[in-house]
Amino acid sequence: MLNNPRELDVKPQLESVFARVAGRFTRADLRWRMRDYVRGLLERVTRKNGWQIAEWAGRRTPDGFQRLLNSSVWDADALRDDVRDYVAEQLGPGGVLILDDTGFIKEGTTSAGVGLQYTGTSGKIDNCQIGVFAAYATGSGRALVDRELYLPKSWTSDRDRCRAAKIPEERGFATKGELAGDIVRRCLAAGLPARLGGRGRGVRAGLELPPPARTARSRLRGGGAEVPADQVVARIGGVGDTGSRNGHRLGDYGVATRPASRSDAGPAKASASTHRPAHRY
Repeated sequence: MLNNPRELDVKPQLESVFARVAGRFTRADLRWRMRDYVRGLLERVTRKNGWQIAEWAGRRTPDGFQRLLNSSVWDADALRDDVRDYVAEQLGPGGVLILDDTGFIKEGTTSAGVGLQYTGTSGKIDNCQIGVFAAYATGSGRALVDRELYLPKSWTSDRDRCRAAKIPEERGFATKGELAGDIVRRCLAAGLPARLGGRGRGVRAGLELPPPARTARSRLRGGGAEVPADQVVARIGGVGDTGSRNGHRLGDYGVATRPASRSDAGPAKASASTHRPAHRY
């Protein structure tokens, strides 16, 4: 999260974070597994899979980690909120919320949301999962604060397949732009101290925003035009799900809250997301 993590002793910070979120796990064994799993992800493990992390942690098999991720009961969204609040405290106000979609190449067909779709990870149509992510960035550093799993219509129209992947019954189809809008609303409702802005002409077109004024364009040369939060939330759902060759990508968007001015009618209202994926998939 920090700009130069190798130059700092992060162990005390990690222990502080573990203590902060420990209450999300009702059993002591789950807390210790969570702690070891996160530490394994941050260590110089060759491959970040269950077997390698289990070996690093001194465990004979990855069974405990697999149960933690697949069948143990804990609230992933509440844990996400804890992380977002911690990031905001550590990095401070005046940052930017950066949205992007990322693909994870897969070989099978059972992982939730997997299918043939374009991903910038490989630069082509591939068998993959797609996630929409948000990172909060300030001059002090950057860190991920939210996520949503994209489910193609081939998944949301097949409820038996969704049940087998433990996808909630209420989860329907939503474009990547709509998922990004949910993330923005959540962050604004939680009071994340970010600025709202679109970076580049593609962003303004995708959000259906007018070009910035001459003074703004001059002041933010090479950057973005600041716009009211409610406009971004209202328009971001219209961004397409195509790749960069066929349309605007979520990676073109930087989202933030603008300091209120006398001309502002008031703060933008935000509501919580209705798309809440469970941690099991």
